This record gives sequence, C-alpha cells and structure tokens, in this order.
Amino acid sequence: MFYARKAIAALESKRHLFAEAEQSRQEDLRGLSDVLEILAGLSRSEVELSLQRLPRPGALPTADHDRYRRLVLPFGVTWASHRQARRWALRVLRNVPTFVVDGSQIPPTHDISIPVAVVQVGCFENPHQGSAPYTKDVDVEVLTPAELAADYEEGGLFPHWRVNWQRFKMEIERLVSYMGSHAGVVPPPLCFFDGSLVVSFAQHMGAEHQRLYTDAVAGLLNASEQTRVPVVAYVDASYANDLVAMLSHLGGLHLTSRISDASLLRPRMKWGDRTQVYICARDDAVLDRYYERVCFVYLKTTADNPPARVEFPRWIYEADEQERVLDLVRAECIVGTGYPYPLETADAVAVLTMPDRERFYRILQEFTEREGLPLRFPRKAVSKGRRRT
Repeated sequence: MFYARKAIAALESKRHLFAEAEQSRQEDLRGLSDVLEILAGLSRSEVELSLQRLPRPGALPTADHDRYRRLVLPFGVTWASHRQARRWALRVLRNVPTFVVDGSQIPPTHDISIPVAVVQVGCFENPHQGSAPYTKDVDVEVLTPAELAADYEEGGLFPHWRVNWQRFKMEIERLVSYMGSHAGVVPPPLCFFDGSLVVSFAQHMGAEHQRLYTDAVAGLLNASEQTRVPVVAYVDASYANDLVAMLSHLGGLHLTSRISDASLLRPRMKWGDRTQVYICARDDAVLDRYYERVCFVYLKTTADNPPARVEFPRWIYEADEQERVLDLVRAECIVGTGYPYPLETADAVAVLTMPDRERFYRILQEFTEREGLPLRFPRKAVSKGRRRT
C-alpha cells in the first residue's frame, strides 16, 4: 500500500532542495545560452582550434557550421491540417521501404528452480508501394542454464547480462541481414534502430564484453556503408549531453547540474526543425573508439516534447544524404503522430507482456514434465501469485 500523506510530507520537507536544484539548472542554462551566441560568431576552424586540446570534447562540428551559421535549422514547411501533413509524408515515403527491429525478453527469475530466459525480436517492413503488403515477423531464442551462467560474471554488476546481450545481438544481426539483401536497391530502404549507436553503457563492463557491443555496432556501420542502406538510431527521450559538453568546453563553464542537449534545445525548436549535424566525440571509458563514425542531430518531432536524438553513420552525411533521410524520419513521425510508425509497430510485434510470461511458464512446465526435469515453484512465488490475482 502507498501512503500518500507520508509521501507528501517527505516531499514538503525537502522543497528547498528541489528549489536550489532548479535555480542551479537555470543558471547553467543561461551560461550555455551565452556560449551559443559566441558559437554563432565562430567559424568551424575556430571551433576546432578551441577544442583541439581535448581528444573527446563531446561533439565536433561539420561543414554545416560554416554553411548555416546557426545551431537550429528551420524546417520551413507548414501545413494547414494534419491531412495535408499526411499527404506530404506519404509522398516522401512512396516506394521507399522502411524496416525496423525491436526486442523484448523474459529474464530468468528465482520464482522457478530452473534458470531460463526468452528473447523475442520482432521486425516490421513497410514497402510503401501501393497495395504491396507489409511484413511482420519474429525470431525467438530460449537461453538455458548453461548459457545464463555469464550473468554471474562482471561481479554481479549487470543482472541478466547474457539476456540483454542476446537481444542486442539479434537486433543487429537482423538489420545487417536485411541490409545485405537490399544492397543496390534504388531507392534504398531506410532502417531504424531503436536506441543509440553510442554504447556508453558498456563502459562499466569488462573489456571482453565491451568488445562484443562495439564490434556489433561497428559491424552495423560497416554493413550500412557497404550496402549504401541508411540506418538511423532514434532516441525519443534522450539524456545525452554531447553538445552541452562541447559548449561547456568552449565557454569554460563548470556546470553544477546535468543539462541534456534536448532540454537546452527544446525552447529553440519548432516541429520539423533540426540542429546542425555533429560528429560524436563523447568522452567515456568505452575502449574501442568508433564514435567518430557516428553523426547526430536533434529533430523536433512533436509540438510539446523535447527534440529526439537521431544518429546515423557518418557516410550518410559525407554522401549528402542526410536531408533525404531526415525527411523520411519526419514522414514516419507524421504517420505515427509524433513517434516513428515503424518503431511503434515493431514494438507491438515484439513486446512480451505479463500474460505472455505466464503462458511461457506453463509451456516450460509442460516441457519439463515430458522431459522428466525437476521444476519447482517456491511457496513465496505461489503465495504472491494468489494475492495479486
């Protein structure tokens, strides 16, 4: 049971701490705003010269800086109604397939005596060709006790490490396979990756596990460049601060609060606007450096929420394909009413709900009975199930 009155009293007792944190945040935002004004007056070479002492200043400018001399680039297209916006979106998407993968999982639990997990990866392809049907499919992998033994490595810092890695690996492999089968297709399809191409979370892992993740992403970048099939990583609620880090270094700021790029940009952007393209130069402890092969922009895809972070391989920018790709992302966000429709659909295909989990455990129970394997449900788990139904 949740005791609301006690929670309210606890909040009230610390109201001054919340107020102080917000004051510090506003002061940091004002300092960053001042640096943005300075940035507008600098050339790309001057920015790079100011940052050259830092091997990883967060972000590095591209030719966009000298070309536009502004951080935010207006979209410049307006519509009188959502119907008009959809017409634009469907025209942009016509004959361009979009493909996305997304995963879900049932991790191992102490509620049953045999460690077992399930990873399910769903994919969705929409050809956008008249009456041509879309495709939905899933891949399912079951992880056994022997395979889950890796979860006890890394000093227990990463529960379900093996399950999370299996999901990540399956998603990447499915994207790479799709790219290979569509090399040379004109116009090329657009692939979506749900998450970031910058695997900072891996910095807390051992070198061997880090390498698995960095090799997987590098393989995805290679496949995209070799097949010329673009891939975008879409992060709807990004807390990355690569741009803020770059501005802090330029202005000599010592921020006292964590400011995300998206929160800094939110009041400066309208629907459809994007930032300049930047090269990722994040300073983290991931050993294998490939970040310079990743570009990013922030793209406003809703009226009220902060902009989304959109990452893509650097070859797309060097081939001057970024505007076409970002228009495709905008179009899918119009169809999805603020969120890319393919990502939304793939999530629905892949998601494993609590009823799905219960169905899997019944299947597992029937399987172990046929195979003569001992499967036990602790009394605590049975009691919890009875009380919550």
